[in-house]
Amino acid sequence: MVEKFGYGVTEITALFMLNHVINLYLGPKIGAWIGRVGERRALTLEYSGLILVFIGYALVETAELAAVLYVVDHLFFAMAIALKTYFQKIADPKDIAGSMGVSFSINHIAAVVIPVIFGMIWLYNPSLVFYAGATIAALSLILSQFVATNHLEDQSNRG
Repeated sequence: MVEKFGYGVTEITALFMLNHVINLYLGPKIGAWIGRVGERRALTLEYSGLILVFIGYALVETAELAAVLYVVDHLFFAMAIALKTYFQKIADPKDIAGSMGVSFSINHIAAVVIPVIFGMIWLYNPSLVFYAGATIAALSLILSQFVATNHLEDQSNRG
């Protein structure tokens, strides 16, 4: 987006600051909302919103709309806490450290591999990167429907 719209340091700094202030204010409210509606609903909203944001990124033609998408994108990203709260509800406390270690390793591998692959796709057609992101969000949306709606359901599934 920086390349496409020619954002300067001032615009990028303003976007970072705006995003920080909004998330600082709304972060606790998002956490409380997740506590009320549950992780499945929060993840459903997050991934549905991310599909739209990524498609928006692929199609956007104005710098202002791209900036709005950036802020909205980060608001949806704040909902990712639902994954952590769900994990804490379903995991046996003695397994949390080991499971988190594995997940951090997988996340690190993905954080290295995905940018390389998407960078190659970007050279071919930048919009395809965002369509691929929308596809990943759609797969995450489908998988999020397997999240139990209450903790008792989680416990009965564990046996």
